[in-house]
Amino acid sequence: MAKRVLILGAAGRDFHNFNVCFRGNGDYEVVAFTAAQIPDIEGRRYPPELAGPGYPEGIPIVAEEDLLRTIREQRVDLAVFSYSDVSHEHVMHLATRTNAAGADFWLLSPRHTMVESSVPVISVCAARTGCGKSQTSRRVAEIVSGLGKRVVAVRHPMPYGDLVRQQVQRFAAYEDLAVHDVTIEEREEYEPHLEAGRIVYAGIDYEAILREAEKEAEVVIWDGGNNDTSFFRPDLLIVVVDPHRPDHAERYFPGETNVRMADVIVINKIDSADYDDILLTREICQSLNPKATIVDAASPIFVDDGEMLRNKRVLVIEDGPTLTHGEMAYGAGWVAAKRHGAREIVDPRPYAVRTIADTYDRYPETGHVLPAMGYGEQQVRDLTETIERTPADVVVIATPIDLRRLIELDKPAVRVRYELQVIGEPTLESLIREKLHESVMA
Repeated sequence: MAKRVLILGAAGRDFHNFNVCFRGNGDYEVVAFTAAQIPDIEGRRYPPELAGPGYPEGIPIVAEEDLLRTIREQRVDLAVFSYSDVSHEHVMHLATRTNAAGADFWLLSPRHTMVESSVPVISVCAARTGCGKSQTSRRVAEIVSGLGKRVVAVRHPMPYGDLVRQQVQRFAAYEDLAVHDVTIEEREEYEPHLEAGRIVYAGIDYEAILREAEKEAEVVIWDGGNNDTSFFRPDLLIVVVDPHRPDHAERYFPGETNVRMADVIVINKIDSADYDDILLTREICQSLNPKATIVDAASPIFVDDGEMLRNKRVLVIEDGPTLTHGEMAYGAGWVAAKRHGAREIVDPRPYAVRTIADTYDRYPETGHVLPAMGYGEQQVRDLTETIERTPADVVVIATPIDLRRLIELDKPAVRVRYELQVIGEPTLESLIREKLHESVMA
């Protein structure tokens, strides 16, 4: 008899694991997915068009809070953990709850979930959300393009809408963002690539996505999400770590897996971290992976008009996942406001409404900054109202995109940007050049 499987997920890795390991596999029957981390993604179904033979009605997606009931009612034999950016303690609590309920608990190896490519792949992953993957991916893509190679970026999944329509998504222009009705979180990752003239793929079925990307790429950049492992088998694996959270490289899943597998480890933010924390980060990385090449890097902050912040009451809006999944109390916007002499960074929490207030309740470690949550239209409305209610003179926008493109602000605003800057040697360019030469010669 086929083993009855429950996949624990968050609308991304879970679907990929199903597609590459369980779809069409008669040894297993997936009875449900659970959903965590992202609001309002449960209550849907993984559609039959994507689930394939054996699932004429698709597969239900239930809240993770219903884990034990689902195991019991669906007579689950095996639970497969399939999301990222959580502590090892979190994973093991789920494992013990699952085992106590009578089901086995699995962690799939990257070896069994990576898709092989016919072109070279450079994967950019991280130890945690908020380490600086995005600016690292952009820099890697710039380097590869500068070497005369056609680059396509493939982004980690964020399928929060119509799953059938999101099976394979291609973005070549801003108009494609509207066609696919993307969220703020998706825009933050796609727009910088589009601004640079690069094509971006994303979606659900990553083998199908890779086959399409291969048609127009000489090199594929895997632009990872959270601290997840790469969906594609990389020729070069670059992993970014954050010295503001030095021990997280060995305390979070699957970030530690990334660090242990890395060819190159980028210690980012050395311009803003404490020296002792930088040393500790290096020591931990070397102990986990002594064979990896370590690259030092900074993410210098650029402010459009920093003088606007001097002696002002400032509302800082930061990248949402960095504050929530990443457990950071602040980000680049807070640093910029301090550097440019803001009189006060206004705490937005007393003025938060509805889903934004819920976010603060769920992630109480968030500091005096506003996470740019925008997983749906209601969250965007709530974000806008929270900004309007907060008594500030100036808004600092420290998200990867300019929020003024999506919402109308009732206050003056300045934009904060950050790009990767490698310090000293070895450089990413020399390492990438060497690896691409090896790939061509092979």
